[in-house]
This record gives sequence, C-alpha cells and structure tokens, in this order.
Amino acid sequence: MRFLSGFSTGWLIAHVSALSVRNDLQAHHRRSHSHFLTERAACSGNSATFRSTWCDYSVDTDYAIIVPDTGVTREYWLDLTEVTVAPDGVSRTAMAVNGTIPGPTLFADWGDTVVVHVNNRLENSQNGTSIHWHGIRQNGTNDQDGVSSITQCPTAPGSSMTYTWRAMQYGSTWYHSHFALQAWQGIFGGLIINGPATANYDEDLGMLFLNDWDHQTVDELYMSAQSSGPPTLDNALINGTNTYEDGGHRYNVSFTEGSSYRIRLVNGAVDTHFKFMIDNHTMTVIASDLVPIQPYNTTVLDIGMGQRYDIIVTANQASTAENFWMRAIPQSACSDVENANDIRGIVYYGSSPSIPSSSAYNYTDSCGDETDNLIPYVAKTVSEPNSKKAEIATVGSNSEGLFRWYLNSTSMVASWADPTLLQILDGETSFTESNAVIELPNAGEWVYVIIETALPVPHPIHLHGHDFFVLAQGSGAYSSEVALQLENPPRRDTAMLPASGYLVLAFEIDNPGAWLMHCHIGWHTSEGFALQFVEQYDKIVNITHADQVQQGCSNWGGFQRSASIIQDDSGV
Repeated sequence: MRFLSGFSTGWLIAHVSALSVRNDLQAHHRRSHSHFLTERAACSGNSATFRSTWCDYSVDTDYAIIVPDTGVTREYWLDLTEVTVAPDGVSRTAMAVNGTIPGPTLFADWGDTVVVHVNNRLENSQNGTSIHWHGIRQNGTNDQDGVSSITQCPTAPGSSMTYTWRAMQYGSTWYHSHFALQAWQGIFGGLIINGPATANYDEDLGMLFLNDWDHQTVDELYMSAQSSGPPTLDNALINGTNTYEDGGHRYNVSFTEGSSYRIRLVNGAVDTHFKFMIDNHTMTVIASDLVPIQPYNTTVLDIGMGQRYDIIVTANQASTAENFWMRAIPQSACSDVENANDIRGIVYYGSSPSIPSSSAYNYTDSCGDETDNLIPYVAKTVSEPNSKKAEIATVGSNSEGLFRWYLNSTSMVASWADPTLLQILDGETSFTESNAVIELPNAGEWVYVIIETALPVPHPIHLHGHDFFVLAQGSGAYSSEVALQLENPPRRDTAMLPASGYLVLAFEIDNPGAWLMHCHIGWHTSEGFALQFVEQYDKIVNITHADQVQQGCSNWGGFQRSASIIQDDSGV
C-alpha cells in the first residue's frame, strides 16, 4: 500500500490556508505557482484562541450589509488543459486547471477584489468553457457569474476571459466549469475567503474535496445516462486520490495530539451523496456553504453535491491508536459507486501512516440534509412572500428517446451562442419558453419557491446570486398546512430536495441579474433540470460590461461556426 502525506498527492498540488499553514506545504504551493500571490497572515487579533475577530470586524458583523474595504486586489491566472491522469492508479484522459486536479486553491480576504484570468487551452477537444464561482453572490456583478448560456457565451478554445468580483462573503467554496459536464472532467478547484470563525482552532488544513470518479470520461458516460439513467461509477476520490484494486494511493494527513484542525469539505461529485467521518473523532461544524453557523458536534456528516461544510477536528485519540480511517461513504439510497466501501484516507499520529484497524461510526444509509442542525450565527427573519413559485420536478423522454428533466413541464434549453445577458443587452423582453425564465421585477419583495417531486430521487438544488432561506423540507406532497420556519431558518446556496418530497426556499429580490437555479447532479443539469430568475430587468444593462459579453459571444460564434459545433445539452 502506498501513502501520500498531507493535503497533496503525487500529481496534485498542495492546498494550504492563509491562516496557519505547514511550512512544507506552503513551500510546495509557492514553488508550483510562483505567479500567484502568497497566502497572507490573519487579520490583527485573529488567533488560535480568538478566531471570532477579523481586523475591525467580527463574526457578529452582518456580512450582507457591511463588508471590509481592504483596497486589495488578488490576481490569478488559470490555464485549462487536457491531461492524462491516474488518480486511483487507472489512467484516463481528463482536463485540469494549471495541470492539477483539483486545481489550485485561490485565496482572498473578506472584502478583497478578485481578478482571475482564465485561458482556454482545450483546443484538442474543441471545448468551450466558463468558470463559475460557486456560492459567490456576485452583488452587482452578475456578468461575472460564469455560466454559459446565461451570463456569457462559452469562452472559445484559444481565447481568454477575465473575471472580476468582490469577496463580500467569507468562508469555503469552490470554482468549477459551468459548461456541459466539464467540471467533472477535472475543471474545478478550491476558493478560500479568509475571515472570522464561530469557533477556535489551531491550524487550517484548507480544502478537502470529495469526488466520484470513473475510468471513462463523463462525456462518454453521458450518452448512457441519457438513454439508460445514471451509470454506476467506478470509484471516488478524497482530495484527488484513492486506491482501486492494487493501484493508486491513500490520501493521508498527520495529526498532533492536542491540536485542533479546520478542514473545509466540498462535495464536488457529479452524482454521489457522501457521509463523511473520521473514526473515533468528533467534528465541530462551524459553517454550511458560505454561512457561519452556531457550532454543533457530530460524528457523521451528510454532504450533498455542491455543498460545503467547515469542520474542526481535535486530535485527542493518540492514546487509542496511531492510525484512523477517514471515510467518505457513498449513500446507496441515491448513489451508485462500485468501490463504495473503500473511499478512505488515513489520519495518523506519529511519523508515518500505516493501515488502520479502526471501525466506522454507525449510520443509516440515506441522502438527507443537515438542516435541523444549521443555525446561522447572524440571525435573520424571513418576511411574508409577495409571490410564490411552485415548481414540480418530473422526468420524461424527448423525441429521440433520451431522458430530460422538467420543471413545470419545461426542460431548459438555453443557447450557448445567445445567453440571457446578451438578449437583455439587445433589448429582448420576451424570452422563449425553453429559456425557463421567471421574471422578478420588484426590488425588496420576497419570493418563496416550492419545489416538489413524486419521484424517489433526491436532488441538490443550487441557486446562483443568493443565499436562500430553507423554510421547509419533507417527504410527501407539499400543502399549505406545512409549517414554515421564518425565524432564523438555515441559510445556504445548496439544499436537498428530498426524494418523493418537497423543498421550500425563500430569498429577497435584491441582486439584479439573470440567476440560474438548478439541480447539482451533473446529468440532471445537462438534461434540463434548471430555470433562471431574471431579477430587476431594468437595472441589468447598467451593471453589465456589454463589450465583454458581446466580444466573448463574437469569439464563440466564429469558433462554433468554423468547427461545426452542435449543442447537445441544456446549455448550462
């Protein structure tokens, strides 16, 4: 058995935090990405025993209203390329960011301006691209959201796109492609915005990605997904590595007795819901998505696709054993992974890892949410709705016999070459039914969205441009008798629609733009499980960089015509 030390692999760049990093990982990061800004020290007053402060602000600050004015710009360059990789010992083609999967972690401080130059070097596969900053609200910068067919045309091979936005939230998230299934070809990476925290810890270990993985590409698998339903996937990875049969490497990380560690979990899977645990250790959860919460303790954590949790683990088990399994367990109730019982890493005390003999915590195989435990630290109250939007999720076949998902009988098909923002710049006020547009014209009003499904399949629902309030989740049909939690309900950007159940979410109309809402199961998004909110139409033109949108679409249109590219999915 082979092992890999720390938060890195043999072909994966180390991911480290700006707060407290291990010197060897920090040096590795700087050698590999010398053109990036180095990680900065924490704000004055923020220390292992006082994480709640951040310069002149604190975890009590309402970040939706008050944002530090740092005057700092963080600038990054990302090159997207085609690669051959073997993260579990089995070689296949993939795509990478700066040569690695996951791509490099980007760092900013709360209030910084972030500038990212994305170079599309996917000429061989003739893939367009766009990069979405998952969970970043993009207040006033809708055109930087990075969604093909909605906020931009795909960036053509050989072309570049520069994204500029402000870090008005803080916490842990990720960036990923929003073009077809490209995110699950390897175009993704971590994003850390430093700020205060709701509990203390000694060391920040940075991002920890959980991904499913197959020995075929997702493009190959999509053909069968459309005709036969979701495929069985070969494996899953912890921070970009795992074993398969006799090959591959175990992810591992060393603990020092008595120290506490912050770990930033991301479920970056295409179609796998995980339960995460570290044998014999308790996790303190301090944030869900980009929302700080009242800390709570657990031994088993549900994490759906697109969701993030910040956890703190105290190293207090050295007297029990030197090695413990870290487990990411695919839930068979909604996931299908061949190697499901062996998605494991190693936490070790001492000089080097060896095979643990520890046992997993008991759990029930299910695909739930952590909703009952999520109490936002900054409390907010939801107002009564000015409108309610009811969406029924169904699945059917199109004229070619391929699966398509529908919301209220509409399966989204948006055009790569004619995104919503371009239509708005052109003065279009009537959108086609297949664009699945819901218009929200009035600032300050509240919208309740009710999503139901009679099908026995759960769905992670992600909304762009907002943190939404989770008012209710449950099994069975929704009715007006369902009690809604209006006083400080959970807030996040990705929540689970239960199988054969309902999800009620709310948000305020306060961010002009075209905002996508979709299922974060990759197959389902490509099969049309999406809609978009056009929010405050009259204000969108004035906050849009028209030249950037139009030039990007001109580049894409020329490439699409010359290469005879045919769109074969929902566009998003």
